[in-house]
Amino acid sequence: MSDSATHKAEIHDLPDIPACDVPADAREVISRNPASPPPARPAGHPSVADEAPDNDKKPGNDRKSILRRRPVLSSFGLLLLLLSGLLGFLYYDYGNHFETTDDAFIAARQFSIAPKVSGYITAVPVTDNQHVTAGQVIVQIDDRPFRIALAQADAQVAAAQAAIKVVDAQVDGQQAQIDANKAQVEQTQDGLVFAQQQADRFRDLARTGSGTIQNEQQFDSQLRQQQAALSSAQAALKVSQRQIETLKAQRESDTANLAQAQAQRDQAALNLSYTTITAAQPGRVASLSGAVGEFAPQGTALTMFVPDDVWVTANFKETQLDVMRPGQKATLRIDAYPGRDITGYVASVQSGSGPAFSLLPPENATGNFVKIVQRVPVKIHLDNPPTDVALGPGMSVEPTVRTDPAPSLYERLRGKL
Repeated sequence: MSDSATHKAEIHDLPDIPACDVPADAREVISRNPASPPPARPAGHPSVADEAPDNDKKPGNDRKSILRRRPVLSSFGLLLLLLSGLLGFLYYDYGNHFETTDDAFIAARQFSIAPKVSGYITAVPVTDNQHVTAGQVIVQIDDRPFRIALAQADAQVAAAQAAIKVVDAQVDGQQAQIDANKAQVEQTQDGLVFAQQQADRFRDLARTGSGTIQNEQQFDSQLRQQQAALSSAQAALKVSQRQIETLKAQRESDTANLAQAQAQRDQAALNLSYTTITAAQPGRVASLSGAVGEFAPQGTALTMFVPDDVWVTANFKETQLDVMRPGQKATLRIDAYPGRDITGYVASVQSGSGPAFSLLPPENATGNFVKIVQRVPVKIHLDNPPTDVALGPGMSVEPTVRTDPAPSLYERLRGKL
């Protein structure tokens, strides 16, 4: 046997050694002699052929094998993936029909109730947070001084009316005097005419010698007396006529005094009515501070009043107002009453951002400018405000305004189901 054959036989007789246990010089010899068979491996170790990559173990083949081994689970996962995508699209499409914000609160024109007259409080028939109707008594002030003032004003009115009646009576009497003076003037005029005729007759007789000079002088004297009497009667008539003008002026003055007395009486009656403080509109009493026996100065706040007319002020971002218009429907979630379904509608959108109407509005023309998305107040009226719970200014609300009236895909599908 040749040396090469002997060498090959020796190699075949070697035990199988793992590839990792082959020395480096042996691996170099094997690489230089590719015809030489690989070293044998010990029993129990897989051969090199066994470690050859299997086509079924490739990634693509693994996936195919999973689909073949678990077709139901794979189909369910694919269906779940498609369903999740569909639900996501439905949610996205439905959400594009609405605009919402958490920067919203209930607002109202609350005001303080203060007495218009000063006095001691005699009754407070309401309590804190009580709902009152229009005209219901809230505070009662001692009205005795005001009743006395009203009685005095009534007496002044009566005195002014009596003064006018006196002047009217004087005017009537003076008018009668004027009529008498007019009659006296007419009588004196008639006597003057007769005296003039008598004087002319006896003057003619004396001139012709048929009468005496004495008679002529006598009737001339009577003529002059009648003229004087007429002048006196006419003067008395003028005096009586001027007197009635004075009485008319006095009556105008008394009429003005009556009007003043009546105004004072009305003011006294008004002050008396101010002693009873009532609610001008339905609402709730809040922060009640008035107590029985307390002296309430004029203008001092006794309680706060919150009317039933409330609304929601929602501060939307200016980027949310593109398609928001008055009249659009809104759903409201009040944090205090999360189980209530309250609806409303957009009443108006403020012409300007909220900071623009603050006490110190921002001045963007000075300093460094950083653009910030502004918020604009939107007024939302409530359609069905709850009456069994208290709604007051400052309570947090989450409004959702429907800006797109067209039904979404989800709504169309739900309508068909």
